Amino acid sequence: MELLHHAAQVLADIPNPTPSAPPGSGGLMKILGWAAWVVFGLAVLGVMMVAGKMMIDQKAGHGGGQHAQSLAMVLTGCIIASVASGIVGGIVTAAGGMA
Repeated sequence: MELLHHAAQVLADIPNPTPSAPPGSGGLMKILGWAAWVVFGLAVLGVMMVAGKMMIDQKAGHGGGQHAQSLAMVLTGCIIASVASGIVGGIVTAAGGMA
């Protein structure tokens, strides 16, 4: 029990600095913003393309089921893009870095 108390005290003494952007990082943030805009624009386009393919196949008398996998892949990409910073932050934190 004393070992746990000692370990908790050691962990409490470790500094946890707040991450902050370095000077001059405004340009990088602008590029990341543009990249996010492009990625999410492509995601919307991907969903619309899959929907169009499903409608064409349905009109032609085919089922639209084969496009469900395409839609799942597009939506999975959307989810990954949406949580990209959280994923990277979690990996950096787990590796012992700051995030």
